[in-house]
Amino acid sequence: MIEWNTDEALFKIIRDELYTAVIGDIMDKMGLLNQFLPPQIKALTKGMFIAGRAMTVLCTDILEGAVNQNKILGKPFGLMLEALDNLKQHEVYVCSGASPEYALWGELMSTRAMKLGAAGAVVNGYSRDTKGILELGFPTFSWGGYAQDQAPRGKVIDYRVPIEIKGIRINPGDIVVGDTDGVCIVPASAEKEIFLLAIEKARGEKVVQQKIQEGMSAAEAFEKYGIL
Repeated sequence: MIEWNTDEALFKIIRDELYTAVIGDIMDKMGLLNQFLPPQIKALTKGMFIAGRAMTVLCTDILEGAVNQNKILGKPFGLMLEALDNLKQHEVYVCSGASPEYALWGELMSTRAMKLGAAGAVVNGYSRDTKGILELGFPTFSWGGYAQDQAPRGKVIDYRVPIEIKGIRINPGDIVVGDTDGVCIVPASAEKEIFLLAIEKARGEKVVQQKIQEGMSAAEAFEKYGIL
């Protein structure tokens, strides 16, 4: 049975053997039926892949020039720079809470995140500087490219706190896996069981694929292996 002792080892296994569909199938069987982020959140380009722990970021809309009693809202980006600088190796910047009216991620943020060893960014809204991010090769999942700036429109008000995206709860430290088919959230409380079963299923799927290529029918393959 495959084992891992570090996050680095786990994330290598995920990159080498797994994908969101097989992980999602396992979570479905375990009764975790609401773990995929909305399909609007997708990779900036095909081939991008994320596997890392969530560093959650909470954003809110503001009105430019509005008087408020919160000192955080008086800062140009709220706590965004602090959140960005707080990223650790193998973490994913996961941001939500704002209206999709401006970009929540960009090239310079990607540059800093890469320097810190972060695994990627997932934002419930737009990203910008798409050409620069693609040149960096930093895994970024968003609603797509839109240049309108966050600074006069939104602020980060907290980070490393639980957040929600369309009813999907994301806790700091949950595992984020993203590929061409979307982004799923693996609860840290059940990660070992989920990934062990996902690895088993992924390897089983390769066996079934080989049998089908050899001429076995889909019905026969499912009856014998319980996989399709």
